[in-house]
Amino acid sequence: MELTHIEHIGIAVKSIEEQLPYYEGVLGLKCYNIETVEDQKVKTAFFKIGQTKIELLEPTSEESTIAKFIEKRGEGIHHIAFATENLNETLQEIEAKGVRLIDKQPRAGAEGLNIAFLHPKSTGSVLTELCEHP
Repeated sequence: MELTHIEHIGIAVKSIEEQLPYYEGVLGLKCYNIETVEDQKVKTAFFKIGQTKIELLEPTSEESTIAKFIEKRGEGIHHIAFATENLNETLQEIEAKGVRLIDKQPRAGAEGLNIAFLHPKSTGSVLTELCEHP
C-alpha cells in the first residue's frame, strides 16, 4: 500500500454560497469546481492550495450523511482523503490489518475519482476517504 498525498480535506457546510466569501475573499483561494453528486445527496465545491484540495460539502437532502453530520456536530471538518495508486489493493491490505471498511469496493465520487471510506471506529474517530484517479 502506498498513499501518495493528501487528496483533500472535506468540510461539511450548510451552504456553499455562504462560505465562498471566506474561502475566496479572505483566504484568496479560487473555487474551480462545483458539482452535485446525486447518489451521495451532496453538492461539492473545490479549492486547491498547493497539491491539496479543500472540498466543501453541502447536503442536498435531509437524509444525506452530510445533513446528519451537521445536525449532530455542526459545520466543520468531516473527513480527510488520501490518494492511492491502486484503491482495490489498498482496501484489501487495510482490511487485512483489521480496519473496518464502509466501502468494500470503490464507488464513484466527485471530480471523477474512485473513492472508498474507512470506518471512523477503526481510524481513531477520523472519517478517512481513499481516492484513486482512474
